[in-house]
This record gives sequence, C-alpha cells and structure tokens, in this order.
Amino acid sequence: MTSSIRTYDLWKEYDTGGHDGIALRGIELDIARGQIIALLGKSGSGKTTLLNLLAGLDEPTRGRVEIDGMDLQGLGERGRTELRRNKLGFVFQFFNLLPTLTALENVLLALELAGKPDEARALASIALVGLAGKEGRYPHELSGGEQQRIAIARALVKDPPIILADEPTGNLDSHTGTQVLELLTGRCRESGTTLVMVSHSLKTCEYADRILRMSDGRIFEEESCEGLAP
Repeated sequence: MTSSIRTYDLWKEYDTGGHDGIALRGIELDIARGQIIALLGKSGSGKTTLLNLLAGLDEPTRGRVEIDGMDLQGLGERGRTELRRNKLGFVFQFFNLLPTLTALENVLLALELAGKPDEARALASIALVGLAGKEGRYPHELSGGEQQRIAIARALVKDPPIILADEPTGNLDSHTGTQVLELLTGRCRESGTTLVMVSHSLKTCEYADRILRMSDGRIFEEESCEGLAP
C-alpha cells in the first residue's frame, strides 16, 4: 500500500536545563493512504509533539518525516506552509474558529489561504456536516458540537489527502463526541482521506483501523483498546 505518512528514527529533544527533555525517542511510523489512526496516550507521552512534527510546525532533533513521499525538511519553511495549506486539514479540541467570522467565512478562509476561494464549495462542505442554514452564524451562536462540525467542514473543504485531529472530542460531552467521531471518520472513509486522531478517549478506538499508543516518547501498536488505561 502507498504510504501517506512515514517517519524515520524521529527524535525530539528540548533543552530543560540538564533534565531529560526527550519528547520523542526514535519513532518509526508508516501510515498507509486512507487509514484511520487512533493515537492514544497520557498527557506528556509525546502525542502532540508528534502531531506538530507531522504537520511541519516543528522540526525534529534528528530523523525525518515524509508526507505523501515528500521530505518535510527538504521543503523548507515556505514549502511546509504550502503543504499545510493544500494537503493537510486540521481539527482541534477547542475548534479554533475565528470569532469575528461567520461559519461560512471560517470555512471559506481555508480555501482562500490555498488560493482557491469558492463560496459554493464552502457551502457544500457545511451542508455535508449537516449545518445547512447556519452558514451566517458566528461561533458564539453555535453549540460546541456545531462549532466542531464547522471545524470539520473547514478541514474537509480542500479535499486534503491527510487530516490531523488533536483531541477532536476533548471539549464535548460523550454523546456529542460520538456524533463528531462518526461524522469525521465517516467522511474520511468516503473520500479515502488519511486521518490521525490524537485522543485520551478509548472511544476513538472503535472508529480506527489501527490503534497506536504512546508512552514516554515511544510508540506501540495495539490490537485493541482492551486493557488500556483511559
């Protein structure tokens, strides 16, 4: 199968004044195109650090990251910015919607940054997540679940090959969180999009093709979530 994301001997160390500041320890990862990954682990295990390296938002101490066969280090800062705008979608725990923009404007912004403004496409993406008719509302006029749906619409609207989701249900109640997981994973399966979901929630396992657990900067593959501490 074609690799969507690969990492090679990936290390990340921080200067902590002589203490062990190693966040990642030799991560080797190969994620096939279209796979849905649940990346679990306690706070401080290295999950968000890994996600930031996959997004090109930070650089490894050593090792390398390839996205769709492209070496992030070789792209340079401008190339990594273009990659984020065109090939990556993002979903965050706290939605990260701009409060002064309407739902439509928040989704449309992703297309504008990619140089492809298309209001009809943005409207279609909002309809896809079940919020047709709420395009003109501002984030504070939407529930938490609706805000996350708009965030998903924003991530999907560019048809990116990869979506990175950092605790996408962490700020939602369990019922709404389940709805969001079903929506996000369902849309990714329909479009063949690779999805990496960082989460504390074992519920995420039910929607994933592969379960990865991080502990002390290392990564382990699990057959199931049975026996994993929440």
